[in-house]
Amino acid sequence: MDDKEFNRLADATLVKIEQGLEASEADIDFELAAGGVLEIEFAGGSKIIVNRHAVAHEIWVAAKAGGFHFRWDNEAWRDTRDGAELMEKLSGLASQQSGETIVLD
Repeated sequence: MDDKEFNRLADATLVKIEQGLEASEADIDFELAAGGVLEIEFAGGSKIIVNRHAVAHEIWVAAKAGGFHFRWDNEAWRDTRDGAELMEKLSGLASQQSGETIVLD
């Protein structure tokens, strides 16, 4: 994958995450900042940071549960350690930190 394709896929994914957060009824604030950094803040003050890492062509997630790297496998963004799909993993992490069920599609 070249840089242009990575940026297109990563940007579309960050927008999809934003849309999923908007559709949830959870008590959260979020902002997509310049450079592709999505900061999600929960009522208790904890955060999840989702950002694209252009050099590695990965999407990185930092949460209370740890740091996760996701690489495109021609179908989905997959965790480089356990193969979990990004939206599924992020749904679980956000639900854990918020104490509410959050499902991102």
